[in-house]
Amino acid sequence: MINEFRFDSKEALLNCLYDDALECIGADLEHSGKATILLSGGSTPGPLYERLSKAELDWANVHVALVDERWVEPDHTASNERLIKQTLQQNNAAASSFIGMKNASKTPFEGQLECNAQYQLLPQPYSFCLLGMGGDGHTASLFPHAQGLTEALASQQLCAGILAKPSDVTGVNLERMTMTPQAILQSKKVVLLITGDDKWAVYEQARVNSQVEDTPVSVFLQQHHVDIDVYWAP
Repeated sequence: MINEFRFDSKEALLNCLYDDALECIGADLEHSGKATILLSGGSTPGPLYERLSKAELDWANVHVALVDERWVEPDHTASNERLIKQTLQQNNAAASSFIGMKNASKTPFEGQLECNAQYQLLPQPYSFCLLGMGGDGHTASLFPHAQGLTEALASQQLCAGILAKPSDVTGVNLERMTMTPQAILQSKKVVLLITGDDKWAVYEQARVNSQVEDTPVSVFLQQHHVDIDVYWAP
């Protein structure tokens, strides 16, 4: 089931998303003493992560991981791990329970085994997962017709290597690691965060597009096992 939430501004969207994330984390901490959050990169969720960094939570028991990552060093300007360190981890102990994707392997395909081993350490089911979507219909690093996409869509593993086709959306960093749909759908709450009328149009097309490899976000929008909350603002 898809639940759509449309807001008048990004600020209103982020306020609601912050409350929802806190509720999900707090509920699992209270129930089991641990929680897992899966986060995406990009400029839009940055303010959310900064605000979460100030939340009074038992961060030592909140496991933080990435939905996807460019195959660059953690201090690279394009690194999602770098974004998390500069935002979410600035005011709390989240660093002690953070698992990144980039490892010493030359390519993401060579790094899959180690990445999967690391992600096996995350408590499941995941408490909260935040996805974004590109104008090409990709989400996480599931890019249209990428090398490794077919395997990732069918995989029962947690992580998969991707080599994206060059485009304005991908930029120069084509080598990626991504969580698989099978893994992401182990989340209790999945939020797809999109902004702008152009993204809304892509989202509406992806909802009904039977060619999943054209718009990989469709795999989440067309499944019926886990609710997807779509948050949109202009």
